[in-house]
Amino acid sequence: MMKASTLNIVCGLAACLALAGCQKKFDPASGAASPTQVVETSNTGLVSVDNPRQFQVVAAGQVNTPGKLNATGSVFPDIDREVPVISLASGRVVDIRARLDDNVKKGQLLLKVQSPDITNAFDVYLKAVNDEQVANKAYARAQDLFAHGAISQAMLEQAEDTEKDAQADLTAAEEQLKTLGVDKSHPSSIENVYAPISGVIVAQNVTNAAATGVTYTGSSTAFTIADLSQVWIVCDVYENDLPKVHLGQQARLVLDAYPNQPLTGRISDIGPVLDPAIRTAKVRIEVRNPGILKLGMFVTATFFSRADEAHAVIPASAILHLHDRDWVFIPAGEGKFQRVEVTAGDMFAGNQQEILSGIAPGQQVVKDVLQLEATVEAQ
Repeated sequence: MMKASTLNIVCGLAACLALAGCQKKFDPASGAASPTQVVETSNTGLVSVDNPRQFQVVAAGQVNTPGKLNATGSVFPDIDREVPVISLASGRVVDIRARLDDNVKKGQLLLKVQSPDITNAFDVYLKAVNDEQVANKAYARAQDLFAHGAISQAMLEQAEDTEKDAQADLTAAEEQLKTLGVDKSHPSSIENVYAPISGVIVAQNVTNAAATGVTYTGSSTAFTIADLSQVWIVCDVYENDLPKVHLGQQARLVLDAYPNQPLTGRISDIGPVLDPAIRTAKVRIEVRNPGILKLGMFVTATFFSRADEAHAVIPASAILHLHDRDWVFIPAGEGKFQRVEVTAGDMFAGNQQEILSGIAPGQQVVKDVLQLEATVEAQ
């Protein structure tokens, strides 16, 4: 790439006017030609030279490649793979075993909560056990009395109904203990909270000795774990480019952090609502994470169309790279060259580069911008 100072000379060209009075003249004795004089005209990007034949021009070739659309995006978790870690019992955190950004395994102990909810639930269970035992004995006596004609059928049915109600209350109390993770044979006021899936903790809402649970914090979520083995790339695609993308379409993904490790993803959703400010839709790409994708990373996605498009191809030496933009010089007649901005594409064999926009196949361009640079420096 050219140095910035040199490129400013080529692109600005104002300095050439100041140097014009210092140019060398043609020496008949030596036969050496004087350096080409470069003059800036009033038209921005238009360059006038006194010997345009010194600059070799070539016609742009043609290459047929699938149409491309580039869009920028960022890495997001797949919400189907995000799972909240819930503490069903409200109370105080007495031990915490994980923190934000930790990798955890399914079933790993994350925290312990001391909760009055567990105490209350066990109390309800013990009362349900006692009530069921009393109701069961009463029902057994009623059966015996009915068999001897001591009570009516209605009284027996009433005793049976009371037993069934007591049994239902006991079952509900046992299920409540199971929900809270309490072993009824070895009760404890401490609830253990385990990781429901393997992944990375992407959100943490509790700390040691803090309160947790709906009763005290308004939320039961202590952590959020995301399985990052598959993630989303969410891109902004302009309204006019939406016909170029479709569900299931493949996308080539290049990370700013790892430009030499491209990935491949698939479009899984095209947002139905446009951003009213910038007229873009959100396009979601699903991609397997080889371990290098991190949430928030910037990504450039390239979508390939089904039909081929004809693009120009020129020598890479004809392209001027300046301020993250690409330019070429084309003949403008009467010893002038016009600077034109182009969009460069892929490189091909023979140091040839695809031009996606800016010039058409067959159009002539200056073959070597370095030659123009050297001429300017000689002034």
